Amino acid sequence: MTSVDDNAIPSPTRPPHASDGIDATAVEAWLNLHLEGFAGPLEMLQFDGGQSNPTYLLVTPNAKYVLRKKPTGNLLPSAHAIDREYRVIAALAGSEVPVPVLRGYCEDESLVGTAFYLMDFQPGRILSDPLLADSTPEERLAIYDSMNMTLARLHSFDWRGAGLGDFGRPEQFVQRQLSRWSKQYSLSRTDDVASMDRLGEWLWAHVPDDEQATITHGDFRLGNLIYAEQSSTVAAVLDWELATIGHPFSDLAFNCMTYHLPAGHPIAAGFIGADLAALGIPDEDAYLEAYARRSGRDPRPHWKFYMAFSLYRTAAIQQGVYARALQGNASSSIAHLFGEAYQVVADAGLRLTQ
Repeated sequence: MTSVDDNAIPSPTRPPHASDGIDATAVEAWLNLHLEGFAGPLEMLQFDGGQSNPTYLLVTPNAKYVLRKKPTGNLLPSAHAIDREYRVIAALAGSEVPVPVLRGYCEDESLVGTAFYLMDFQPGRILSDPLLADSTPEERLAIYDSMNMTLARLHSFDWRGAGLGDFGRPEQFVQRQLSRWSKQYSLSRTDDVASMDRLGEWLWAHVPDDEQATITHGDFRLGNLIYAEQSSTVAAVLDWELATIGHPFSDLAFNCMTYHLPAGHPIAAGFIGADLAALGIPDEDAYLEAYARRSGRDPRPHWKFYMAFSLYRTAAIQQGVYARALQGNASSSIAHLFGEAYQVVADAGLRLTQ
């Protein structure tokens, strides 16, 4: 449990939207019943960073917690799986993969409009800028090396031994993912984007025969990691909504999309145009080599496919965020920017195939 200091309110946070129907009084009553040692009064704030599941900071005089729920409105099938998030975090507790400390799960939708789970607030730094403008070259190298090590450890975790044997179906994972995200894209599409259609066709024609199975995070990137305040070590991995049992190279490719996206883009920010050597950031070959050494899995034989697949999947997800923004129920104030971003990502994927 984290003590609250003079700088208790992390940024960026804001009061919850009235449309979310959050009843702070009801939440406080639930905490009194279910959280040992809880003592109010309670203040609720909403984090402004998440694009999918709304996330709230709960501040009390002696501790801080985080509440995570589904968004309101009409949701796509199988999306926003709060219960799966809770289950995989619980399974990883105490392993070499750092995760937040869980405090409880609530299925009663009357309190905050949907099911939710509660965890301790994890202090540390979230580094959203891939180029790490405020870091030294030595710090950048250490930050990316710790991220690489954390992902390799996740893909080495004994998921069957941890009771996750039914958490996903590893067989034909890539084919099922292609089917899923093409359907999700079709359900949420708001424009005709030729690069998405052509990329999807190419992927279906080039699926490699190299099935492997690990826990996959599904959204493993710099902005979903909390780094320790005084070091370049990953202190916690956040946002497990898309976790499943699947192909590890899909995770790794998502993590490496920055090598194929433009530096400085407000949503699809990457490394293209930046001098990685001068910045101290490992290039893609070095990053893949470090992962292969740590995990015992070499992604390079089919790397073009997995990177193109990850860009397609990400573009489909970003289109979903944009569609929710048009409906008025996205969880972030910048969700409208995803309308242009997903086309940039789709174009990057198509370029890999040509």
